[in-house]
Amino acid sequence: MDILESLFVALSTYSAIPVPQFNWNERNMKYSICFFPAVGILIGAALGLWNLLCRTLQFSSILFAAMAVCLPLLISGGIHMDGYMDCMDALSSHQSRERKLQIMKDPNCGAFAVIYCGIYLFLQFGLFHELYLQKGIVLSLPVFVLSRALSAFFAVNLPNARKGGMLCAYTQNADRRKATAATLLCAILCGALLLLLSVKAGLCILLGAVLCALFYRHLAMKEFGGVTGDTSGFFLQLCELSCLLAALIGVCLP
Repeated sequence: MDILESLFVALSTYSAIPVPQFNWNERNMKYSICFFPAVGILIGAALGLWNLLCRTLQFSSILFAAMAVCLPLLISGGIHMDGYMDCMDALSSHQSRERKLQIMKDPNCGAFAVIYCGIYLFLQFGLFHELYLQKGIVLSLPVFVLSRALSAFFAVNLPNARKGGMLCAYTQNADRRKATAATLLCAILCGALLLLLSVKAGLCILLGAVLCALFYRHLAMKEFGGVTGDTSGFFLQLCELSCLLAALIGVCLP
């Protein structure tokens, strides 16, 4: 029962899917972070069904891409895009570490957040459009699980920059050793699936994910002194965009 509660806590926290609600406690939070990638499974499944419907009914690539951009936001509730926007506001300020952390906590939306959100969505739309034309959408489906597995891995293995906040509350009772093993296993399984689908494109996607992970670790430690919920959302969004670009490169390589 504790495992089921942990799953529902993860889904209620990181998705807009209606599930039974439970108060956070030491028992159900022990493994909740391990179920974070389950949200990616739901997004991948929804995107796969949308791709199948568009192929069957011969919808245009533009309509496919427009809904493909919306689906992750609708299913996740936009929580990670919010973190990405807050992080971009902080990074664009070029202020001290302490001031950047304060900016990320500010509920007001800054100009840079809006600008970089627009840039992100335009790029994602273009990548989905091209992947649809290249019949490479299936390669993007595991990406939404992979990004969450890596985000969860960093959340439990890098220091918390604030020593408080939502991410700290979410991970403080986690079994870090088992969470690390579970998230790494999930990432490895995603990698194996990608290589099974296409060795060439799969290697490109995995390379993109690894480079993004290394960049994020350096950025988080240098700019913020660790991770927060916002930086985790920033990484997740950046990882997904990087992997979509890598998938397109892999599909288009001769």
